[in-house]
Amino acid sequence: MSTATTTETTTRQELHDPPAPVRARLASAWASFMFFYIYVDYLHLYQPGIVDDIRAGVVFEFDISQTFVVTSLMIVGIPALMILLSTTLPARANRTLNLVVASLCIPIAAFNVVGESWVYFYGLGAGVEVIILAYILRSAWTWPRRGKGT
Repeated sequence: MSTATTTETTTRQELHDPPAPVRARLASAWASFMFFYIYVDYLHLYQPGIVDDIRAGVVFEFDISQTFVVTSLMIVGIPALMILLSTTLPARANRTLNLVVASLCIPIAAFNVVGESWVYFYGLGAGVEVIILAYILRSAWTWPRRGKGT
């Protein structure tokens, strides 16, 4: 009979981490963008005098009107729709639309900083939004191609 001693060793196996599909990455990036965009607008209400301006019928330099509200809804609604469209459109249309819409959202993010007194708040908001939009642009631009023979 053998009196050999055995040592138990446990090895940690790496977790399987397959890459997320491009559609899922785009949809989640648009959702992140929307959450951030909405929270910047919400926290903006804490700036002194903003609620008084809204009660007086003015947002930024614009009179609150149906045109203003519809325009605002479109500005927020288009990225919100991109969450759905990123998961449902065919690849070619999906890639193109993501490239176009993300490119158009960057100047809007920059515009939201112009003329604001709370530069750090709006600068941080626009900076994070632009980083997310850059991620969307990169993800759409580098959408994998189908290889030859497949």
